[in-house]
Parts: sequence; C-alpha cells; structure tokens
Amino acid sequence: MRWMLLIMLALFAATGADARRSTGLVRVRIDTSVGAITVALDTRRAPATAANFLAYVDDGRFDGTTFYRSARKKTDPRFGFVQGGIKTDARRILPPFPLETTRITGLRHLDGTISMARHDDPKSAGGNYFICVGPIPSLDASATSKGYAAFGHVIAGMDVVRRILAAPTTGGSAATRGQMLANPIRVIRMVRLDGKPKPTGRPRQWLEKIPR
Repeated sequence: MRWMLLIMLALFAATGADARRSTGLVRVRIDTSVGAITVALDTRRAPATAANFLAYVDDGRFDGTTFYRSARKKTDPRFGFVQGGIKTDARRILPPFPLETTRITGLRHLDGTISMARHDDPKSAGGNYFICVGPIPSLDASATSKGYAAFGHVIAGMDVVRRILAAPTTGGSAATRGQMLANPIRVIRMVRLDGKPKPTGRPRQWLEKIPR
C-alpha cells in the first residue's frame, strides 16, 4: 500500500511539473527572516522581466538583501505593497532591459502580483521588485502612464507578505515618506524551484572583500 501511495504522489508531482512547463510558470522561493514566500513567474507572457528576475536569483544577487519598504493604503492599511531588492547596490546590478508593460503582457496588478519597481526611466527596472496586497490598478499601463511590469504572482506565503506590510515604518522622502521599514526584513536567499539555474557568469562584486 505504501509503495502505491509513493507512486501516486510521484505521478501528481510529475503532472504538476508538466502543467507549469505548459503554462511557462517558473517557481521561486523567497526565504526571509519572517518566513517563506513562493512566487510563480510568467516566462511566457513576460519573458524579459521574468528572465531578468531569474538571472538575479540564479546569480545569488538577491541573497542577503531585504524587503525595505511597506507602502500601505492610507484609507485601508491592510492593503498596499511591499518592496524589496538590491536598493542602490551597484555591485549587484545587471544590465537594463525593455519595459514589458501590462498592455503588452496582459498581466495586471492584482492581489499577490509581483512586479518590477522602477524610476521615471522605463528601462530603470532591474534589481528591485514589489508584491501587491490587494489589487492596485493604478500601477497598470494606461493612456497617461506606462505603468509597471507585472511578471508573476504569489502562490504561497501571502501571510508573510501581509506581515511585512504591517511592520512599523519610518523615514523616507517624497513618494516614500513614512514607508521605509524601521527594521528591514532580511532575504536570506532566493531559490529557483523549476528548471536548472542559469547563472550569468558576471562578476559577483558584492562578495569580494574590500582591501583594508
């Protein structure tokens, strides 16, 4: 009986893997100091953005970074987004890539959507990302804005995301005033769960010791 159960579990696992491959979804687990978050990246509809994120993951460029921002909705602080990544650490950054807007991909900023943070320059997205808590349609492309590049969604660990959103904030300026986490949440590591890692081979300068 036990061996039959093991066979059935293996078949279910294989079926799930086949389904993910057919839809172009690649899972990544984000291990943080307050729990794990698993996201499914849509490599079919947002290929460039997903590939960029996976390059950071496979190189270990996100390991040891933080979730550093919690932007809570003023009218209802249960909703908003949390932001993480390399901030301004130039030692970890990879080359820019074209902005894949929601108009191009068909993806939307819904509850659990993961998307790329950027500055005014459409090609400035790269090493920083955010996760929505509740839908935020204002971040989608529109007649007056290119919006942001959504490229996947959370499939496990939204309780962890909400915990980060509710954490105390301070500091910041202009658009981020009062939104910087008083105690940033450490990203211990990110791990690709589907397919083989594809490191870029670029220098990992953040690991190099600075001469005294």
